[in-house]
Amino acid sequence: MTFAALRDLHKCIGDTIDDLENLYKGGSHPDPPDFPSVDVPRYANTPRSTYEEATDELNADPSVVFAIRRIKAACGQLTAVVDRPWDALMDAVRASQLSTCLRFFEAAHVVEVLREAGPSGMHVEDLCRSVKELRSDNDIPDAENLNPERLSHILRVLATSHWLLEISPDVFANNRRSSLMDTGKTLEQLRAEPVWKYADTNGAAAAVGQVGDYASKVSVYLTEWLLPDTRIGSLSVDATEGTGGDHMREHPDRKAKHATPFNLAFGTDLGFFQWLELPENRHRLIRFGHAMKGTSQWETKNEVLDAFPWEELPQNAVLVDVGGGVGSTSITIAQAHSHIHVVVEDREQVVAHAPAAWGPEYRPLVESERIVWRSRDFFAAWDPLPSARIPNIFLLRLILHNWQDEESLKILRGLRAASGPDTKLIIGDMLLPHACGSQDALITQKDLPLLPNLGVASIQGYLIDVMVS
Repeated sequence: MTFAALRDLHKCIGDTIDDLENLYKGGSHPDPPDFPSVDVPRYANTPRSTYEEATDELNADPSVVFAIRRIKAACGQLTAVVDRPWDALMDAVRASQLSTCLRFFEAAHVVEVLREAGPSGMHVEDLCRSVKELRSDNDIPDAENLNPERLSHILRVLATSHWLLEISPDVFANNRRSSLMDTGKTLEQLRAEPVWKYADTNGAAAAVGQVGDYASKVSVYLTEWLLPDTRIGSLSVDATEGTGGDHMREHPDRKAKHATPFNLAFGTDLGFFQWLELPENRHRLIRFGHAMKGTSQWETKNEVLDAFPWEELPQNAVLVDVGGGVGSTSITIAQAHSHIHVVVEDREQVVAHAPAAWGPEYRPLVESERIVWRSRDFFAAWDPLPSARIPNIFLLRLILHNWQDEESLKILRGLRAASGPDTKLIIGDMLLPHACGSQDALITQKDLPLLPNLGVASIQGYLIDVMVS
């Protein structure tokens, strides 16, 4: 039976590759594009040829995205069947080391150094020297710690995992996957103003920095949080604080017996957002807003534009993006629909930095005030808009998953009280189907023997759920 299952998975992969190829060949382009090579970098700020634009357009098509997910799910399941359990176990428990290498790669600006080196790459001796030169005079790495040999070990982990190319011994170059993290900044800009590295980017580098920094550290403490006997010491914090917040005003006596993983990891009794807004965490706060911009890459192209008939809203309609950070989702709507005015709400410290996140392409929207920011606590009573307008739309994207049911209801009730009879609520969040057959399955019978939730192709949502819950 196992060989039959393997052949079914093999067939699923082959059939889906055929489907994918047909999608690429079935377009109107006179020279049908090939699937993009993993070995060729695609830098965001580099002008695209017509051929490359056609490839990018196809690669963002929902049918192509789903075909890719099926291939990923089938490959992951096939590997799970054939891999030796010990090897699979070690790959899983050591995954944090790959995350650590990616975090270093981003923090050291290696992708930008390799971009300027070009397709011929750079020897690790020169690369190590460039990395050190990009640090500030007060933060030069210890030569005994950061040396070419140790750097080559980190980069070889990434090359072995297909995040880089080692084109000859100790000579490394970017590939398609690593180039996603390129911020487009020159080396001079990175050395002079590192805090603005993520401004006007796709958010990928910021997301790597964020997840590799506190998100990974928080996850490490999950066991100590759930099983107190595995840790030493304790902190007393609010029991229902989600991933952060200081909104237990209604239940001041409700205290957790043990700290959240976040509190254990960083030795603080502050909620996450309180901690993030400390003066010493300014760089983390700025990075957080840009990292949220990167989450749009989980969605297919135009997904938010196709999710609602925005064109049917009246002239000067008001969209309130609740907890919207820098406005990475709602600014897309404002750009596509000139009759909509956007108000992005978030905490005061986030709002202070939000407009600077956007480059020349979006500057007219900011300057014309078709998108504005205001500070508001979404647990507090609704503060009417300066225009006294009743919002046409409330948008909650990737907000409710951070909070327990009681807090989520408080957010929603506050919005309901501020709504008019025609106000709409749009919630964008991740759905997490069961890993067994159920009514919420993502695939149909013809996709078997894949897991009904598409297995590893859906793992991101489940990992985030563990971290924030």
